[in-house]
Amino acid sequence: MMAVDVGGTFTDVVAVKNGRIYTAKVSTNVQAVEQSVIEGAAELGAGDSPVFNHASTHGLNAIITRSIPKIGFLTTAGHRDILDIGRTWRPLSAMTDPSWRRTFGDAARPLVPRYLRRGIVERLKADGSVFTALDEAQARAQLQVLKRCQVEGIAICLLHAYTNGVHEVRLRELVREELGDVPCSVSSEISPLAKEYARASTTLVDVFMKIIYDAYSHRLEDGLRNIGFTGQLNFADCTANLIPAQDAMEAPFRVVFAGPAAGTVGSAHFGATIDEPNLLCADVGGTSCDISLVTNGVPFVNTTFELEHDLLVNALSNDISSIGAGGGSLVSITPSGDIKVGPESAGASPGPACYGRGGTQPTMTDICLLAGILDPDGFAGGKMKLDVKLSRKAFENLDTRLPFESRVRYAYDIGLNNIAEGIFNIAIKHGIDPRDYSLMAFGAAGPLVLPALADLVHVKSVIVPPHPGLFSALGLLSADQAYATSQSAYQVLTPSSVGVIARTYAAMEAKLRQRLGEHQEVEIVRAFDGQLVGQTWETPFVAVPSGEITEATIQALIANFHAAYAARNGNRFEAIPVQGVTYRLRAVVKTPKVSYPALADRGATPLRPVGTTVLRFVSDAEELAQIYRRDDLCAGDQIRGPAIVREALSTTYITQNQVGRVGRYGEIVIQRITEGKA
Repeated sequence: MMAVDVGGTFTDVVAVKNGRIYTAKVSTNVQAVEQSVIEGAAELGAGDSPVFNHASTHGLNAIITRSIPKIGFLTTAGHRDILDIGRTWRPLSAMTDPSWRRTFGDAARPLVPRYLRRGIVERLKADGSVFTALDEAQARAQLQVLKRCQVEGIAICLLHAYTNGVHEVRLRELVREELGDVPCSVSSEISPLAKEYARASTTLVDVFMKIIYDAYSHRLEDGLRNIGFTGQLNFADCTANLIPAQDAMEAPFRVVFAGPAAGTVGSAHFGATIDEPNLLCADVGGTSCDISLVTNGVPFVNTTFELEHDLLVNALSNDISSIGAGGGSLVSITPSGDIKVGPESAGASPGPACYGRGGTQPTMTDICLLAGILDPDGFAGGKMKLDVKLSRKAFENLDTRLPFESRVRYAYDIGLNNIAEGIFNIAIKHGIDPRDYSLMAFGAAGPLVLPALADLVHVKSVIVPPHPGLFSALGLLSADQAYATSQSAYQVLTPSSVGVIARTYAAMEAKLRQRLGEHQEVEIVRAFDGQLVGQTWETPFVAVPSGEITEATIQALIANFHAAYAARNGNRFEAIPVQGVTYRLRAVVKTPKVSYPALADRGATPLRPVGTTVLRFVSDAEELAQIYRRDDLCAGDQIRGPAIVREALSTTYITQNQVGRVGRYGEIVIQRITEGKA
């Protein structure tokens, strides 16, 4: 088995062969991302792998940077400004800022400029019946405008089309007749869900992904075939479940945010292995820190997510909070003379100053190098040499009167507190007590910085898993294939709603089984999103019994809704009728997963350090730290801080007053030393 996680700075590739885990890390070629993937796959030998699982933020980065193709947007006449209006929500930081504008609105960087958004004369009622017939002549005239503008794709989202896609399907036929074989997405097939704006933005994203990923997936598949790969190529979706490449490209909006989700699934899988069901997961890479939650062994899943503020995608996704705090986070001086760390990043090019690739601003990586934590000769498995002089020069060039030592120390503390604040915000958001959770530290920079903030966030322990620098890629070998579908249909749950709900589930199951192909024996699980009559927002993933939909089923749905509502909100309102909004089906095809080999016990030979280093700038005084090689560790070993544990693609820093205990599967569990105990 082989998997790849394409990040903004590095591309991580892992392979499992004969029970052993092999890894490779290569710099991401932002101009030709697939070349980085192929390079890493060739290094590990992809020829004998039956599957190749892929996750990337390639499409996400294209949208964020607006490196996107020109597309047209067709909607019901009079509603083309829905993309500019959005939900009219402001972020908390902009509540009192009269100059704030939505990042993708017409006053900023619109995804589709207004002249490419065309209104079509037609109208459906909320029940799906036709109020105004589709004016095909007018639609053809609008398509001719878009043809002259040389659009590369079309997104279609008409009012109430989630209840009846007849007009959208006919419009797609007209697009084929007028524009030829351009990528075209219709909302009634891509996202047949209520709420027009979220459906429209999802359809837009799908068209962008079709154009971006079509060429990319072909180049990737051709490149893998050229190095001997003959197996199944899978793409991960936003919950890190796997989708065959051909199926994924039919609705590629599902893969836009796959990379960060893989780490959460990998954490849940490894947590089950070591009996740690409650985890705060932090993936600290070069550009960002992605924070997520696993409770009772299950990642927290949302029904929608945002790519930017108010830019919604209707896709199931692991709930992940990303903050601009990573190894490449830039240290700068504000106009008022304060030290600032992030959210800007040096990225892969030019990278931190110590890379010697032209970067002149200091970063968190430069701090850790100056502090003595990083090995300048052993970075990235020895493939890169770090230059301490360039790191020092970058800090010396900061426009501040602070002495050199204070610049580095303050920047280090600020960088740690940025991450701690993000973790604590996730805990508050979900109403959990961090003392009941362990912090899973992964990503190349996770073990480097996260143990130092354990006391700031009050977690039970910090766990550094095996291969932390490539742990998200390993997460792709911890996932199953999953097929899901959903359909909105507003129905108050009464005995008279049996027929509508039964027909909705029957139609969805027929479509799902077509996608399942040879995997017809899997269990299909039902759920629905419901609300109390009069509410706007739904309670998601309410359980639906299997079997025939009957009046007894409806009563079970109502009871299940009230139980789920109480668990989520702390109240029950059983006197208010329940309304079903969105109905969901999900089928999971179990796949082989990575297993972690058990470490041998220490035996009679004691663990010995391979050297020492002087740590500076990370505490009030210099400290002498022992250095260990992770390959030398055995189950049951204890490492008292301050200490450094080095491995090819990551470094773990155990601080003063902490002890790291090595577990059966190679994990390092770091806890504060209890008074009188080691």
